[in-house]
Amino acid sequence: MRTTISAAAAGLAVLAVSLAAPAAAFASDSAATRTLHLRKGLTLTIPASWKVDDSRKDWLRVITGSCPTKGTDTYGFRDSGCHSFWVMGPKAIKMGHELFQAYTPDGPFYPATDVGPCPVRKNLYLHRTTLAEKGLRQVGPGHKAYYRDWAGTCGTMTSGKVKARFNQREWYLPTSKILVIDQWRTPGLSTILKNATWS
Repeated sequence: MRTTISAAAAGLAVLAVSLAAPAAAFASDSAATRTLHLRKGLTLTIPASWKVDDSRKDWLRVITGSCPTKGTDTYGFRDSGCHSFWVMGPKAIKMGHELFQAYTPDGPFYPATDVGPCPVRKNLYLHRTTLAEKGLRQVGPGHKAYYRDWAGTCGTMTSGKVKARFNQREWYLPTSKILVIDQWRTPGLSTILKNATWS
């Protein structure tokens, strides 16, 4: 029994070290990062492995992991399974609510008139979103964003049963006309935004 407990404890210690290693490497190894220059002088320091798709100026996407929709006709804000976050500009913000109304922090960013696909699971659809958290969050020195965390559920078109959950986190800077949207709880993103710089 003691041997089993000791082995389990050793295994947990190894797991903890292995999970902490990437974060420590990111924090200490400047070669593992790159700068992302955005509108109004906002600059983020992001992991070098993240890919930036700036092909649409006001719909910049930072791909942080697997993105099976990249290069397909379903790639875009309403796709499923692409680990990423968005940095929206004025044109996207102007049509960011249902029925393509202007975005405000009173509701989640949702530029559509129909039921959208589930962002985290293919072949499911959005059911509902509820406000889980709100407040102000620092985005670099001297700038605070309206922060919202919308808890969403997904299921089939015909059943009300919840088959997947996600959170859509939003940081909105109305004066700079910047909206950051994250549907994947991207590790480290809150800290990256807090440590941003402005020029």
